[in-house]
Amino acid sequence: MERAGGDRSARQVPPAAGTLDDRAQPPGPAPSGPGRARAAATADGGSGQDRSWQASVGAAITRPWARQLALLIVYIAAGVAVTWPRATYLSSGQLPALRDEAAYVWGFWWVAHQVIHLGNPWFTPLMVAPVGVQLGFHTLMPLPGLLLAPVTLTAGPAVSYTVLALLTPGLLCYAMYRVARLWLPSATGAIAAGAFFGLSAMLCEEAWYHVNLAIGAVFMPLALEASVRLRRACSGAHPASQETPPRRYPGVWPAVFLGVVMGAAVLTDQESALQAAIVAALALLPWLLRRPSMAKIWPSLLAVVVGAVIASPQLVAMAQEAISGLARVDPGALAVSYKKYGIGLPGMFSPTPRVADFGLGQLAAPFRHGHDSEQLPMYGSVLTALGLAGLAVSWRRRSAWLLALLWLGCSLLALGSSLWLAKTQHLPLMAWWHTVRVSNLMPYTWFVRIPGLSGFREADRLAILGLLPAALLAGATVNWLRYHARPLIVIVAALGVLEAGYSGRAFPKIGIIPDSYPAVDQSIRADHSRSTVVDLPYGLRGGIPVFGLPFDSRALVNATADGHPRAIGYVSRLPASAIGTIDGHPFFHYLVNAQHGWHITAAHAAAARRDLRHLNVGWLVVWSRSQLFPQTVLPYLKETGFRFDYRVGSILIYRPAGR
Repeated sequence: MERAGGDRSARQVPPAAGTLDDRAQPPGPAPSGPGRARAAATADGGSGQDRSWQASVGAAITRPWARQLALLIVYIAAGVAVTWPRATYLSSGQLPALRDEAAYVWGFWWVAHQVIHLGNPWFTPLMVAPVGVQLGFHTLMPLPGLLLAPVTLTAGPAVSYTVLALLTPGLLCYAMYRVARLWLPSATGAIAAGAFFGLSAMLCEEAWYHVNLAIGAVFMPLALEASVRLRRACSGAHPASQETPPRRYPGVWPAVFLGVVMGAAVLTDQESALQAAIVAALALLPWLLRRPSMAKIWPSLLAVVVGAVIASPQLVAMAQEAISGLARVDPGALAVSYKKYGIGLPGMFSPTPRVADFGLGQLAAPFRHGHDSEQLPMYGSVLTALGLAGLAVSWRRRSAWLLALLWLGCSLLALGSSLWLAKTQHLPLMAWWHTVRVSNLMPYTWFVRIPGLSGFREADRLAILGLLPAALLAGATVNWLRYHARPLIVIVAALGVLEAGYSGRAFPKIGIIPDSYPAVDQSIRADHSRSTVVDLPYGLRGGIPVFGLPFDSRALVNATADGHPRAIGYVSRLPASAIGTIDGHPFFHYLVNAQHGWHITAAHAAAARRDLRHLNVGWLVVWSRSQLFPQTVLPYLKETGFRFDYRVGSILIYRPAGR
């Protein structure tokens, strides 16, 4: 069995006849320049240039970086295939009709806007107008936004978002392959581990709808790889050869690599960065505590310093928001949200809904217990079986049992604060936590009470962390088959394809919207007054708390085209002070009341008209008049002085009096 990363330089390679490799030439000075070319041409009958080109191509293909690039391309192509038809959204100019997607598009636009204007991306006056809002805890993804800024500025923010969603599964695969190559002897097992991770239904679905979580998950295997490399470098796991003198500071570059990974994780998605930090801590702390020494401590501190420096802009923005109290969330509201998330049993391990795309929908038993809000938080039956088999074939390895323990721990946490078996909720050792019933037997109930972790309100997202050891153990099974039952790998691959990826069909209620509305936005874009646009239904959304009604996702997408401040807002941490300030304006206060069906008196309408004169509202767009939008709203607009301007299909555009 070959050893991963082994040194094969000592192997004798017989020279190939007819090659131009210097190692294959007889002793003595070799001709160079034109003389060498003529000699080669004479030796091969006049086709020396062709053979030289072929040799160059062959040499490039055999180089490690070329093989790694080819594998990455294959992974990306596989990711596009298993998430089809998502790739068609690039040519059709479409987006999933969700506020999350609209917020991602807006975020790409805002980061690119601030890059070219050299502005601070962690505060915006263009949402929650006229107050503005801090974005330190928002899913802004500043690093991906910066890297894709050229695409955003040339092709638009929706294209950047879709490109990231398409690339993410392949990047996840490759990141997992890298760390699996450090643990598994064969490349076959490592390639399989990468596919089980990046092409899983769980992460492919996140790439569709929560791309910040999907791209953030890239840093979990990278953090593990960097931690393992740091341990090996500082422990002398791979001593230098006799010809190469030992390095004085062997842990410098592995420590820098780990710091860069952690810093980039913070600049991408803070929740995923926390899970990546858990991975690094689990890998390094036992090693540090076993035999403490400065040779171990100082590289670890260097990694912390490098990571803190790279992540400092994000950390400063978060600290400012936290110190000012804008990031504070009511504990009672958090406790209510805890019960909405969590995975039920046996859905965590049942076949994914992907099998329905192959006509095997009857195999996918009900996998949701009615309170799962994260779509597909499940490992799937194939990965579960292969992961358990991987533990069986690797039972002699201590690291295999540690991986299994991590998998088990994450799975228990992902169950949430209560235990759901099929459609029935169980609360063993029931207790009250801020007016919410929880189970004191469930680990998640205590996990969120750890200082700094109360904001981790989606328990089922911890299954993403559990996917890391599960994929490694599944790769161990394929590695064993590689040497003992190679034909069975074909069967494993076929079964894996049945559950891999996500096509968007599991949740048909999620519609599709265009990524631009030029007819709606033409007049607003021509208005350079920087006046505020009010979109109806009106509301402020994101995490908790919320205000008003759920707004139409098209409104935030349209905001990227004209650059006008928007009264609506979608922020992960919506400050209560911002809601209080907005609600203190009579216009918005009575608008929210009208949206809830309340009758607005003449005195209320007069107060709203007076307030409207100071708000610089220049446009009002009515996107939807559904059952969530009662008949009291349009009369309220008329009483406050708005006049109808034009219509685009069912979308109505109004202007205030005097404009």
